[in-house]
Order: sequence, then C-alpha cells, then structure tokens
Amino acid sequence: MRIWKFGENIDTDQIIPAEYLTTGDATKLAAHAFAKVLPEFSKEVKEGDVIVADENFGCGSSREHAPRALLGAGISYVIAKSFARIFFRNSINTGLPLIEIDADVFDRIEECDEIEIHFDSGVIKNLTKKEDYQFNPLPAFMQEILESGGLINYIKIKKQR
Repeated sequence: MRIWKFGENIDTDQIIPAEYLTTGDATKLAAHAFAKVLPEFSKEVKEGDVIVADENFGCGSSREHAPRALLGAGISYVIAKSFARIFFRNSINTGLPLIEIDADVFDRIEECDEIEIHFDSGVIKNLTKKEDYQFNPLPAFMQEILESGGLINYIKIKKQR
C-alpha cells in the first residue's frame, strides 16, 4: 500500500480535470486522475493505495466523477484533515471510504510509511513508526453504505430484505 500525500485545497478539477468528464466509468476516469498536477499518478497508483491530504480535500465542483476516478484508480481510503462537504457525501455515495484526522496525524504520516487501517474501530497503525493514531469512525449507517459499495447498492440491498 503506497501513500500519496497531498497539500490543502485539492479541488475536484485537480482530481479529475474537466476535459475528461465525458464518461462516468471509474476505470476510464482513473486514467486521467491528477493528470495536470501529478501526471505519473495514473501510471503508478496501485490497488489499495491511500491518499493522505491536508485540509479541504475535494473542494470545488459537486461532480461525483472525482471520487469515482479515485475508486477506479484503486484508492482504498482518503485520509485528510477535512473534506469539502459535497465531496464527502459523493464519496460515501459512491463507496469511497474517507477518514478525517487531526493535524498532528497528517504531519506524522509520510509517503514512505506503511500503514494499516482499522476503519470500524477508528485506528490507523503506522507500522513504520510503530505508532497508532485515533480517528472518529463514521456513523454505522454510513459504514453500511460503504460496505454495500455505495448508496445505490445499499438501497438495492435494503429493498431485497
């Protein structure tokens, strides 16, 4: 699992530039993720990688393409000091797990660190530094949506019961 570390105010246009919004297909979007700010991302990202970001990750437009592009690229979690509200909901609705952390945790995690995430209990284990960081887990209903693969799948499952 590789960590991709980003600064503050990473907007949805940086995550997926507007000219690539011709599809909703996550895999096709992933090929252009961070194309203008980190061109090597789409070629080097691997399934299970994690993004760690400063404040206000996902600001900008309300498009769902941004979390879809990250899911298509194989990102397993986005960890940030804070998220733009619409990006937060779009991520949960599309099945991308998000973790909000304190500023000191952002400063402690480095790109070369190996981490393990215990999403349900709210613990990030930094195996490299032998440190644990606490975060507030998402409410149970949001975790259910994520476990279902997003809001549409969650609703389908609920209807079958």
